Amino acid sequence: MKFKNINTMKLTLFIGLSILVASSVAFSAFKSVKSSPQKNEITVNQTFVNPIENDDSLGDRIVRYGMEFLGTPYVAAGCSKDGFDCSGFIYYVYNNFKIKVPRSSSQFENFGEEIPIADVKKGDILLFLSPTRNVIGHIGIVSNPKGMDSDFIHSTSGREMQVVITSLKKPGYTRRFVKAIRVL
Repeated sequence: MKFKNINTMKLTLFIGLSILVASSVAFSAFKSVKSSPQKNEITVNQTFVNPIENDDSLGDRIVRYGMEFLGTPYVAAGCSKDGFDCSGFIYYVYNNFKIKVPRSSSQFENFGEEIPIADVKKGDILLFLSPTRNVIGHIGIVSNPKGMDSDFIHSTSGREMQVVITSLKKPGYTRRFVKAIRVL
């Protein structure tokens, strides 16, 4: 590039350096804004989380995790991804969230806090009588809370013989329903 005089050369250098400095300052500012949390974000283990977009409750996460096992076969005394009985399913799902619950459905009778069925939330547990005895013999996790019309996810030894979602409106469950409990 030829310059007609020294002043043109100085001006061109000055403009070039100004652009370079301005670009560097702008890049640094962008980098610091990009690496720091925004107004609505909180830092969790160096990961930025927007609480407005991440409002899942523990109950929602428990239900979502339980749904991953839909179709898993019913296995008597089962407590693994290979197969569950009803309490083994509850035990496995809650244990994933470091929540200690009994391993046997009958042990849930005096466990947790009893709540009115109208107040159930996702992740609460429904207790049912055994179909053949007058003891707690079946349990499930509330997946869609609607009082006595709630849906629950459970491992059934009934016709389906797998992890399923069932409505509490289903007569066989309505008749055997004992109570709802909260353990969260």
